[in-house]
Amino acid sequence: MRTGIVLFYFFFPTITKGCCGKKQQRILTDQLFHHYKAVEGEVFVMPCDPSEKFNVKRADAGEGKTCGEEFVAKDAGANRSFTGSNSTLQVIAKTSLRCFKPEESSVMLVVDAGGSIPCPGHACYNNTGVVWYKKNRPVSIARDSCVKDGELHLCTVYKEDTGVFYCDRRITEQGVARIFRRAVHVKVIPYLQANSPPVVKYPAANMTEEVELGQPHNLTCDVDFDFEVNISRKVEWFMNYGGDMDNMTLLDTEQHHEVLFSETKVTQTHTIKEVTPQHLKHSYTCFTRNAMGNSSVTITLKQKKQVKWPSLVGYPFGCFLLVVCLGITLHVKWVELQLIFRSRFQFGKDDGEKEFDVFVSYVWTGPSAEAVNGLTISSRPYSDAGEMQSREEPIEMWLPQVLEDQWGYRVCLLERDILPGGAYTNDVVLTINRSRMLICVLSAEYFASSNSVFVLESGVKALLQNSAFKMLLIWTRGTSASFIQPEPPLPKLVQRALKVLPSLQWSTDAPSTATRSFWISLQKAMPAGGARLASHLQ
Repeated sequence: MRTGIVLFYFFFPTITKGCCGKKQQRILTDQLFHHYKAVEGEVFVMPCDPSEKFNVKRADAGEGKTCGEEFVAKDAGANRSFTGSNSTLQVIAKTSLRCFKPEESSVMLVVDAGGSIPCPGHACYNNTGVVWYKKNRPVSIARDSCVKDGELHLCTVYKEDTGVFYCDRRITEQGVARIFRRAVHVKVIPYLQANSPPVVKYPAANMTEEVELGQPHNLTCDVDFDFEVNISRKVEWFMNYGGDMDNMTLLDTEQHHEVLFSETKVTQTHTIKEVTPQHLKHSYTCFTRNAMGNSSVTITLKQKKQVKWPSLVGYPFGCFLLVVCLGITLHVKWVELQLIFRSRFQFGKDDGEKEFDVFVSYVWTGPSAEAVNGLTISSRPYSDAGEMQSREEPIEMWLPQVLEDQWGYRVCLLERDILPGGAYTNDVVLTINRSRMLICVLSAEYFASSNSVFVLESGVKALLQNSAFKMLLIWTRGTSASFIQPEPPLPKLVQRALKVLPSLQWSTDAPSTATRSFWISLQKAMPAGGARLASHLQ
């Protein structure tokens, strides 16, 4: 399209204003014509007839076209019929037109202003009337517009007006009335020329880009240009030898652009295939210009600092190893962690209705039963007299009496409180479930007894199932978890539990302060409530 036509409509909209200033009568066709004429190579759309029940399709086309669907008219010559319709289309060659002006087939209109669209070839034929369409809809119905001398005058141009408008003229040839439909491509633009010089969005002025020696590097320049009818935009990269702006060399570049309504975004890229130390001595300038002016940005290159291996690989790898190690530790030490957590932090509900406060498990290693019956203990087991006496007697004798007689706990002893004749394993499990706490007095004889080891193992299982349950180990006569190697070996669960469960150490050779500390620590480890506290502890 010639720019002069656009400028005329832009600077002299007097006709359009005069047309839009009056109340226009909207002219529609009263009769639906079935015979159409089109120009080969132009876009055409067949109007839909409400009386036709089926979609109209071209009979001779390999792919059918329905009414209201745009397609390019071709095959100039004979009339073409449409399947399921009385309509026909006559396609004529451009050379057969009385006057053909290619510039009439397209027009540019400025948005938010008035605009006119000429009907191609209107002056070359005897026309009885002109009706304008946008696709399959008359323009006079949807828009404030009017037609003068075949031209369509739009009072206001919108962005949505971009597309194909159709100019229908009634002509009569050899006694046959036809509609001669011509297509006009309309493009709506924001303005005719740019309003400002180009703006370089990247890189920033005087910035320095980091590069790696021996590696390729892209010099990228992102520029925003205002819309232009006559495109004058240009983007170039120059290399300034030694930073001298007077000694510049044009570089080969590649361009990518994105066209928006009111602007065009251009990306100009020069690729350095391999960065050498010589490239670091030069500067690089991105130069841009359009009809309104020019702008430029100069940058330099510097070698990127070598990043130490640990910062990129070592730290993530170290974190990964840490997570793996934690996962393996949790998997291998899961039982120990559970026992530590449950024995130190009790979150379960302590059932005060248990039958026993404490279940004491031990293997008797002291004097005979008759000798024990003849002994009496001090009312204060950790008084001076008691301390002297306790150093001579085993803990297996002292412990039940102190817990039951002096501290008032309900103590369960298997040989005393469990009726004989039942299944031993069932009795042990039932007794543990009926107790709030299990105390195991460990000795070499204890680990040699399979029944005692079963009591210890059952207590560990109960602790893993119920965090309100408590366990305490009392080591005697130099025994410890690191020196226990009984035959047969202890169960794996027992071996792991012996290393982490709460424990106290008892020795008849310990000084009086250690003995006193033992009894105080024992009382702190007992279940809360259910005991008659000795008056000497208050």
